[in-house]
Amino acid sequence: QVQLVESGGGLVQPGGSLRLSCAASGSIFSIRAMAWYRQGPEKQRELVARISSGGRTNYSDSVKGRFTISRDNAKNTVYLQMNSLKPEDTAVYYCNSVLKDLAWGQGTQVTVSS
Repeated sequence: QVQLVESGGGLVQPGGSLRLSCAASGSIFSIRAMAWYRQGPEKQRELVARISSGGRTNYSDSVKGRFTISRDNAKNTVYLQMNSLKPEDTAVYYCNSVLKDLAWGQGTQVTVSS
C-alpha cells in the first residue's frame, strides 16, 4: 500500500513563502496524476493543484500565479512551492492522487499570520 508523508509546513507571515514536500512509497507513484489538497478551519477539503504523470499542471483560481506544483518521479516526491502567502491559505495541506484513492497522510499545517 502506498504511504504518503507530507512535510514543510509552518508559520509564515503574509507575503512569505513555503515549500511543501510529499514523499510516497511504492513504485506506482510515477504513473499517477497527483494533487495537493488543503482543509482550512471549518472548511471542506479542496483541491489546490494537480500534476499529471507527464508534468502537466492545473491550479485552483485561488492559488493560480502564486503556487507551483512539481514532481520528481525518481524520488517519488511531489512538491508545492507557495509564494505570496495570504492568511486565507492557512490550512492543513495533504497530497493524494487525483482520484483520492491512496491512504491519506497526516498532512502538514500551514499558518499564515502576522
